Amino acid sequence: MGGDFGPRSIVQASLACLSATPSLHLTLVGQPSLLEELIASQPAVDRARLKIVPATEVIGMDDKPSQALRGKPDSSMRVALELLRDGKVQACVSAGNTGALMALSRYVLKTLPGIDRPAMVAAIPTQRGYCQLLDLGANVDCSAENLFQFAVMGSVAAETLGIVRPRVALLNIGTEDIKGNQQVKLAANLLQSARGMNYIGFVEGDGLYRGEADVVVCDGFVGNILLKSSEGLATMISARIEALFKGGVAARMVGAMALPLLKRLKADLAPARHNGASFLGLQGIVVKSHGSAGVQGFQSAIQRAVIEIQENLPERLHGRLEDLLL
Repeated sequence: MGGDFGPRSIVQASLACLSATPSLHLTLVGQPSLLEELIASQPAVDRARLKIVPATEVIGMDDKPSQALRGKPDSSMRVALELLRDGKVQACVSAGNTGALMALSRYVLKTLPGIDRPAMVAAIPTQRGYCQLLDLGANVDCSAENLFQFAVMGSVAAETLGIVRPRVALLNIGTEDIKGNQQVKLAANLLQSARGMNYIGFVEGDGLYRGEADVVVCDGFVGNILLKSSEGLATMISARIEALFKGGVAARMVGAMALPLLKRLKADLAPARHNGASFLGLQGIVVKSHGSAGVQGFQSAIQRAVIEIQENLPERLHGRLEDLLL
């Protein structure tokens, strides 16, 4: 029921995913009458694979996490997480209030042993492929121990994507050992002595985009700004290139020849394609979609949840965390 576009985009994305993935089953949690109306307005779907679970309350985008925890026990977000906790679904995807989703996830699902705080992680396009960046906003203030735990979880998440010995780095204002605040320096000390971690040191923002690391760790304040800036930059570059090729007859001719490459570049950089940040460190799979995500963006978030189910990510994390943290 959350997100800037409400359930309309979420229902459309869900039906599209059901059509594309025959093995997928989805449960929509929210106001049944509204959801049924939206489903009826779309092309026919296999209702045997689509279920609606009612919830009488909705968490607003400006609701405080404490209000969501104590004041709305029958919210769609909480009911969805309780379905996950009880094993009735295998993952939860939400475009709602990030703070409320984090607070409710920690309360309902609990964290894995050895993890103090979950972290949000998503893939960022680089010159060499993709980099897993965390935290993206769930934890504004982080201790060195938090950053260390994020690094361990990010490394395991990268391994599930097929990366052998992921290169792990801390985002910093310089690559020299003397640079950075106290938390980053202490986290570096912890990572240097960690068994089985391929820690490569500090990386700056430009090094992230060059693909110098497979996993980049920072606090949620920095990570969220970097993520939103990256998305804004990608959108701006696409718009500028498109405008250049519409500037005159010669430009349009060149643009027509370059159109297939431009379309590919635009698709590669489109924020919607990379939408969906995972909450690592929970005893369950929770994926946060951008509140501003449209149909394609929410589809990407659902697809990310499907991949994590297939890879059994929480169990893999639990096994590796026992070796590295406990």
